[in-house]
Amino acid sequence: MTVLGIILSAILTDNFVLSKFMGCCPFLGVSQKISSSIGMGAAVIFVMTCSTAITYPVYMYLLVPNGLEYLQTLAFILIIALFVQLAEMFVRKCFPPLHRTLGIYLPLITTNCAVLGVTILNVDLFAASESFLTGYLHALLYAACAGVGFTLALILFAGVRSRMEDADIPAFFKGTPATLIAASIVSLSFMAFSGMS
Repeated sequence: MTVLGIILSAILTDNFVLSKFMGCCPFLGVSQKISSSIGMGAAVIFVMTCSTAITYPVYMYLLVPNGLEYLQTLAFILIIALFVQLAEMFVRKCFPPLHRTLGIYLPLITTNCAVLGVTILNVDLFAASESFLTGYLHALLYAACAGVGFTLALILFAGVRSRMEDADIPAFFKGTPATLIAASIVSLSFMAFSGMS
């Protein structure tokens, strides 16, 4: 994969929320305001990138040589949890209003399948690279861009939801039904990028 291919794939064609449907819980729960979407997106970018920075070498140099590949999910979740705690402490200390806005969704990044999916997919995609350094750098780039794609999806959907507040929606569609229909339409718009592969 080329660098441009990795960037476009992670942000647009294989967007983890809108194409792979991973991480839908924070996507629906935090996307009510653009400010909270940006805050959650920044936290996810941090956790995805830092987790990949640790999980990729742990897998390649600790788990594989010792025949412990079956512990991959457990090891990756523990590493992700470490970075989620760091992100939560930072947000709580430096941005208390944002911490209150994100609520339970910030610590739930630990079990966000998009974050775990990126770390596992990085191992699958880049483990066979010609050198460890190339695979490692590509994995880091993919993780950061996947976080950017996650943030982009949150911000776009926050904009859609803000427009829905002013729309004349029938009473039986208000709330969750309208939100899910809007999410499916936004998702369909991202499916158009699949022709770029």
